[in-house]
Amino acid sequence: MPSGQGLKLLSMEKTRDSRYLKNYTLTYENLAGREKQYEIVSRHELSGPEDLGRRSSGVSIVAYSEDMEKMLLLREFRMGVNAYVINNAAGMRRPEESIEECIRRELYEETGLSVKKILHILPPAYAAVALTDSSTNTAFVVAEGEISYHTSENEDICARFYTKEEVKELLRTEMFSARTQIAAYLFCSM
Repeated sequence: MPSGQGLKLLSMEKTRDSRYLKNYTLTYENLAGREKQYEIVSRHELSGPEDLGRRSSGVSIVAYSEDMEKMLLLREFRMGVNAYVINNAAGMRRPEESIEECIRRELYEETGLSVKKILHILPPAYAAVALTDSSTNTAFVVAEGEISYHTSENEDICARFYTKEEVKELLRTEMFSARTQIAAYLFCSM
């Protein structure tokens, strides 16, 4: 069986357009030569298949305390699962913003904290490749200041710094976003 050599994208059609998401139907030829359809959502206006996955949508921020002994985690309500999950500070990048500006704005809006130092920014990675072309840059930062909230009435977020032992307990007892679960696990292993 071929490995990634045989699928062929034939066409793409926008089927729904809303403020934040656009739905597209992709028509492709499968390995047996039959036409199939696949549905995706995107945060971007796509003019054709060449635009799929070309632009980062935002940032995910892995933040540490100034002494690097604690990790910032958010307990937030996520409508897509109708539940609270443990997550990183994260958000959408505005068209005029640099990645660094987005990191600073989102961290402040969701936690009231400031970025003391950006340690590293990873290249974009896909969020959920089975559903969307959306990707985000993951930033590792040292944060400073006092936690306070500047979010909208549509967000329910509680931010806190956790020790490694506290993070280990959260990993055993709480639901996480996948990227945050990985970052939390690695933090406990450092």
